[in-house]
Amino acid sequence: MLLDHLIIFILLALLAEILGTIGGFGSSLFFVPLASFFLDFHSVLGITAIFHVSSNITKIAFFRKGFDIKLLIWIGIPAVIFVIIGAYLSQFIQSNILEILLAIFLILTSLTFLFFKHLEVTPTKKNSVIGGSFSGLVAGLIGTGGAIRGITLASFNLKMEVFIATSAIIDLGIDLSRSGVYYLNGYIHPHDLYLILPLLAASILGTYIGKKILERISEEKFKSMVLILIFITGIVTLLKIILG
Repeated sequence: MLLDHLIIFILLALLAEILGTIGGFGSSLFFVPLASFFLDFHSVLGITAIFHVSSNITKIAFFRKGFDIKLLIWIGIPAVIFVIIGAYLSQFIQSNILEILLAIFLILTSLTFLFFKHLEVTPTKKNSVIGGSFSGLVAGLIGTGGAIRGITLASFNLKMEVFIATSAIIDLGIDLSRSGVYYLNGYIHPHDLYLILPLLAASILGTYIGKKILERISEEKFKSMVLILIFITGIVTLLKIILG
């Protein structure tokens, strides 16, 4: 990658980390579509998984005071199981079809919760398992399932710190699991590993900046921001597929 492209790439990764921290569902939702302009899709999957491991460790360190142990079990375990399945299947399924379906899902679901603000999904075992399984499967297939997990957690009306910490711990398990499968699939290339250190720096700085921004906003605004960011990402993802 040329130096000027590398600088732009790292700055976009920093922006993705800031937005992912504010949204509470991780940077991959923004990083995957942005990175696809610089790397081939399978390389994006591999480097995103590695980048996200450091990103989530940073978030856990910054937001370690709060997490929901029940949601960690009932969302996290199904997510880890299904991310392995999705990562394995990613070598057989066309990613553009999955991205279109994901984009439509994000747009419709985020609009539903934005317009019907009092609509809630109770944190039952069934809803947790469904949300975790779906987010894990999609994360394995196309590199990002954080928005689905974000919608699941947002609908439970968790406090901001609990939301971010719980999401980060679940995401760490997802990323560690899919990294191994992506490696076996041949997605993690030695010539891309030089990106790890600058991406690590971007994850730490981006999480710090995002945390400072979150300290200045209310719980209600936080939930609205999550849903708006998910909606925008759905639109951008859909336009990228249509125009690309």
